[in-house]
Amino acid sequence: MIPIFASMKKKDIRDLSLEELEEFFLHHKIKKFRIKQLNNWIWKKGSTSFSLMTSLSKDIRNLLTDHFTINAISIDRKLKSVDGTIKYSFILQDKNLIEGVLIPSRDRVTACVSSQSGCSLNCSFCATGTLKLKRNLTYYEIYDQVYLLNEQCKKYFNKPLSNIVYMGMGEPLLNYNNVLNSIEKITSSEGMGISNQRVTLSTVGLPKMITKLADKEVKFNLAVSLHSAINETRSKIMSINDSQDLLKLKKSISYFYEKTKTRITYEYILLEGVNDDLHSAKKLADFCKTSPCKINLIEYNIVKGSSFKKSSNTKQFMSFLRNKNLIVNLRKSKGEDINAACGQLINN
Repeated sequence: MIPIFASMKKKDIRDLSLEELEEFFLHHKIKKFRIKQLNNWIWKKGSTSFSLMTSLSKDIRNLLTDHFTINAISIDRKLKSVDGTIKYSFILQDKNLIEGVLIPSRDRVTACVSSQSGCSLNCSFCATGTLKLKRNLTYYEIYDQVYLLNEQCKKYFNKPLSNIVYMGMGEPLLNYNNVLNSIEKITSSEGMGISNQRVTLSTVGLPKMITKLADKEVKFNLAVSLHSAINETRSKIMSINDSQDLLKLKKSISYFYEKTKTRITYEYILLEGVNDDLHSAKKLADFCKTSPCKINLIEYNIVKGSSFKKSSNTKQFMSFLRNKNLIVNLRKSKGEDINAACGQLINN
């Protein structure tokens, strides 16, 4: 039998499974413990060149260089907001761009990361959807993004990341395998060792995929971009609701809680005259009976060419929900002056 690596084109070494890597090392008579050293350089130290992996012999480094590559992403540019938020543009090996954001608060720094280059969902209040989808990110491109943001966090805020939210460009559940593999690597002792409880995946609400997450009994947090609990209204601002309506979404959320016992977070952007009246608040409160939850009310952030406006009814809307004994937080806009706030990521 010809070993799989004999005809292998030069590819990213992170595309190999552990079994394939072990086979390669065995074929070249390299001791198995060297794999652990290699992985330490790649995942713990973020090394982007085999030549820098000095705990490996020169012969091994040359061998790896001859057979493989590391297609690392890199920072293209950064913009800093007056409120301390920093937006990063990352360039991929194929020259596509994605964006990630460091969001500081009083006691923590959150990284908002992208899962796709562009987006296919075209929610009317979000700038990213106007880019159209270019491609999914690989699990290691997502990992690289988090690794680089963590290094930048230590540099500018003197602390590592506190939380990671998959709320940047793209729909994470349309890149299911890569997103879950990236979370597995980020939370593993081999990777960054970040707790699952500090990771949140945000989705527009794809019932079949939420059910799939439930069956896997994932340990990370799930946030659903609801934005309206009225089908007609939600379909006007989120076309995905035409095929994935609120009844289907409610069933999948109920199942998710049954399987994971994890409290869902609902994200709700308040849009003036669209979803911020008392009737909308009542419908949201009713929807929240599906399972234990909390609600993040989000201020609308200006998107060029959009007719939407920031709600003037925020206090009343929030007060109504709190009187229903619901957990409600208001997420103030951060990074709006550099187009880094929720719904503004568009590579500019």
